[in-house]
Amino acid sequence: MRILVTNDDGVQAPGLLALAQEMRKLGDVTVLAPDRNWSASGHVKTMERPLRVRETRLADGTSAYTSDGAPSDCVALAILGVLDETYDLVVSGINPNANIGHDVTYSGTVTAAMEAVISGVMGVAVSLNSPPEHGELDYGPAARAALRVAKNVIQQGLPEGVFLNVNVPHLRDDELKGFMITRQGLRVYRDALVRRKDPRDRPYYWIGGDSPTGIPEDGTDVGALAAGYVSLTPMQLDLTARETQKTLQTWSWD
Repeated sequence: MRILVTNDDGVQAPGLLALAQEMRKLGDVTVLAPDRNWSASGHVKTMERPLRVRETRLADGTSAYTSDGAPSDCVALAILGVLDETYDLVVSGINPNANIGHDVTYSGTVTAAMEAVISGVMGVAVSLNSPPEHGELDYGPAARAALRVAKNVIQQGLPEGVFLNVNVPHLRDDELKGFMITRQGLRVYRDALVRRKDPRDRPYYWIGGDSPTGIPEDGTDVGALAAGYVSLTPMQLDLTARETQKTLQTWSWD
């Protein structure tokens, strides 16, 4: 079993190290991750400049590779053969914040798993639901939850075009209630435009605001996390709104 581990926080992020260490229990692990933080980068394919890959080492001394591309670039590079390897599974993470609801469209963590599925390789994205104000995070429970998920994925497989989005509460192992299969919930954003001026009196802008929240409905990723469960949301590449497709067919197109 050959497993590719990546993330969107950079190759030296502690969440990636914790994830790689657990994945090594399942097979041969290759790490190829961005050389910087690509949080909220979305699904990127770099085509206007060359991409570079170089060898590095993780904090535990093990070998890894890093690229100046986005998370989805890293997955594409690996699957296309930049390291002369083939892969059975791509696991992305561990992101230090949850990727729930509409977050999945922004998340480099999630879109790395999506890129794997586009290329015909099973994909899993893993995120930790850390509190808004936190110090050093313990990624151990999330990494061990990811191990259980990956074991099941390897044993059972996933349908074509489907990947798993896994979100883990920031709790100890003995505090986790279990695993819950969920659907996307509703994320509530509180974005605000922050205006500033540079030293030459030219305007620039930040997208700021308070941290997002969510509506904890039963059966959703938001609800599962609020109740102390690991959320497993199966996601698919086919974004077709099928009911609307039927409605559109009733319109007059003459």
